Amino acid sequence: MTVSYTAEVATCSHFGCFWKLLMRWRASIYKIIWVDLLAFLCCYYLMAVVYRYALREKDKPIFEDIVMYCHSYSNLIPLSFVLGFYVGIIIERWWSQYITVPWPDPLAVYVSALVRGQDEHGRLMRRTIMRYVCLALTMVLSMISPVIKRRFPTYDQLIEVGLLNANEANIIRAMDAKFPKHPKYWMPIVWAASIVTRARKEGRIWDDFSLKSMIDELNKFRAGCNMLIHYDTISVPLVYTQVVTLAVYSYFVASIFGHQWIDRDTKQYNNVVGYYFPLFSTLEFFFFMGWLKVAETLICPFGDDDDDFELNWLIDRNLQVSYLIVDEMHNDHPQLVRDQYWDEVFPNELPYLVESERAEHPEASTARLGIPKVNPAPSVKSEVSMENDYTEFDDEDEANPVVMIRFAHRTFGLSKSSVSVKNSSDSQDTLSLDDVVGEDLEDEGGSRTLGSESKDDFERLRETRERERVNRQLQQAALAMELMKGDLASNVGSETGSSKTDFPQKESEAQTDRSYTSQRKRDKDKDKDEEAEKK
Repeated sequence: MTVSYTAEVATCSHFGCFWKLLMRWRASIYKIIWVDLLAFLCCYYLMAVVYRYALREKDKPIFEDIVMYCHSYSNLIPLSFVLGFYVGIIIERWWSQYITVPWPDPLAVYVSALVRGQDEHGRLMRRTIMRYVCLALTMVLSMISPVIKRRFPTYDQLIEVGLLNANEANIIRAMDAKFPKHPKYWMPIVWAASIVTRARKEGRIWDDFSLKSMIDELNKFRAGCNMLIHYDTISVPLVYTQVVTLAVYSYFVASIFGHQWIDRDTKQYNNVVGYYFPLFSTLEFFFFMGWLKVAETLICPFGDDDDDFELNWLIDRNLQVSYLIVDEMHNDHPQLVRDQYWDEVFPNELPYLVESERAEHPEASTARLGIPKVNPAPSVKSEVSMENDYTEFDDEDEANPVVMIRFAHRTFGLSKSSVSVKNSSDSQDTLSLDDVVGEDLEDEGGSRTLGSESKDDFERLRETRERERVNRQLQQAALAMELMKGDLASNVGSETGSSKTDFPQKESEAQTDRSYTSQRKRDKDKDKDEEAEKK
């Protein structure tokens, strides 16, 4: 299992936070590199002994030329670039493999909530569904992990631990005999889907949407198992792994010669430290070879390395938690009680055990930004601009004193035959909807001349918008009147009988016809105005 050290570096305020981690041995760089480092140093000292004590004086210049040649051209190998890019791919693949491992918890919650029934048959359905799901994941892990394969080499071991029974094992064996080339991890998931469908037919699942949600979760779990098979089958391209391995080992083979101490009168090769121990060559080997060992360790996280995933723990945990959710906790929850903030609705401040540890609330990055105050120069607007601003935003009804309907500042009065509009600020001014419609028609037919050539384009556009706004308000008022009349007529009819409601219904129909007639006339006038504007 991956060695975790998060708790030891949770606070890095003191000096040397990571130094305590350097003394660990399990999953450390020392554990995976010490054999390679020992082999490198043995080869280095072997060449040094041969040069200093075994070679003759006439053969030493040849060895020195080899040293200078390896030292000059070993830096041409782009080791940092190739190795860094390769390790980045391996780390991303390693984390993606862990994310891909499916967990049965979401499906267990679905099964516990949606498969109803406190009897033995309902309990058997829920437990069997989750057992099949855990069995499918175990079969997949036994195909890709040598650790799980050693624990469950055959179906007999699955029967012993309770993930499989003898009848189910015989069915899978018969399927293996017919189709030996394909893995059968999907068969338990198909069985689980069949049980879910049967529960729907028996009425234990209330609706089809719940059935679909559970089938989708089963398919999602199957997709995770299938992706694990893909990760095991499709590896990082072999050529890339070979290139990186050859680059690293070739570089350090050349370093065995290129970093040797020689007698030639060259400051670069006669350092006294290099005569006894290759310090920087050892550090270079430590870093680059350690980088390669990281990739070798993480390229297959389902093995026996210290940083590999703990799959045995995962199998045990999944079966235990699944049974706990669908059986022990099925339709069970604590008693509903009022929380301690019931009367306050929500707490202003949550208490701290140590009040001095209370943290300040976070602020936005510009919360304390000092903005200099600027006094703008006074500007004087002309009467025309002030009038336009007032007409556009403040009170649009002042432009047309005839129509006085403003829904934001009016109240509606309801009677059996009509709807009246009353000004909320002045209780004396009350207008009937029929009067407003009639006055508007009269004004449109007589006094209003929107297409007059004496008015400019801005005035015509403003009046056109004003007329459209009034038309929309009249339509909304007519619709509201019809709805209220219908409710009123139904109430009156239920109390006094159908004979007493004939006249109000006829009156309302007449008013509706008049409103529709006025709307058609306004539409015709609007078309005429548009044609006049085009001309």
